[in-house]
Amino acid sequence: MAATSDDSPAARDFATLLPLDINLENYASTEKISNLPESSSIDGAPVGITPVVGEIAYYAPWGNLAIFYRDFQYSRGLIKLGSVKSGIEVLARRGAHRVKIERVD
Repeated sequence: MAATSDDSPAARDFATLLPLDINLENYASTEKISNLPESSSIDGAPVGITPVVGEIAYYAPWGNLAIFYRDFQYSRGLIKLGSVKSGIEVLARRGAHRVKIERVD
């Protein structure tokens, strides 16, 4: 998969965690989620977003990463970090996925 990062405090905090090896687990048949080792900054972030397919977000109340493979309703506490540009269909497959997220310059 290929993704881009937003230019926000939360996205910059997330980037400091990279490279990151995580297990992405299905949640609500809409997204894959994983716990993160550290919380991200929510300074200046909107109070929530309405995520669409491909959006990568930080869910502040739980401190986890969420990657959406289906559109979802407005959710308070979701902060957009970036967007998957290709390969999102892989996450729609059932089950958990072990992934490595790394920065490519």
